[in-house]
Amino acid sequence: MPLKEFAGTLPDFAKDIRLNVGSLLNETVLSDQRKYGLLLACAHGSGHKPLVEATEAEVADKLSPEAANAARAAAAVMAMNNVYYRFTHLAGNDEYQRMPAKLRMNVIAAPGIDKVDFELFSLAVSAMNGCGMCIDSHEQVLKKAGVTAEVIQSSVRVASVMKAVATVHAVSA
Repeated sequence: MPLKEFAGTLPDFAKDIRLNVGSLLNETVLSDQRKYGLLLACAHGSGHKPLVEATEAEVADKLSPEAANAARAAAAVMAMNNVYYRFTHLAGNDEYQRMPAKLRMNVIAAPGIDKVDFELFSLAVSAMNGCGMCIDSHEQVLKKAGVTAEVIQSSVRVASVMKAVATVHAVSA
């Protein structure tokens, strides 16, 4: 089932979320690769299998295999990094920030797509996961690459709506 149809299954109290999914699908600030890659990364980042399945169906003919794989990889590596770096940031002992992470994250250096697009995917998933350190890091890379605040904000809007879809569906299905 396509994403808009999936969102249509949300209860009436989530009407705004349903409408926001439609707005995301009609988003014009983001290129199609960014828009559909963000949707896919955020669906995977939500961990809600029905949303992942609906989003995979939605993007199947809209993303290259490389872009789809990069979106999934961004969700996977951020699932790990967001926990680790949120800990190092929030722990009262700053010694942890000086220690090497010793975590493999090669995909960040070689995502198989444009680095800026991968950074947007990573930023959005980091926003969903609430890792301030990762949000700051990805936002700095994006700003340095010339990405506008409007594009960054649009990316995080995708994350917020997809997180809401997953949350509402998980408790109302």
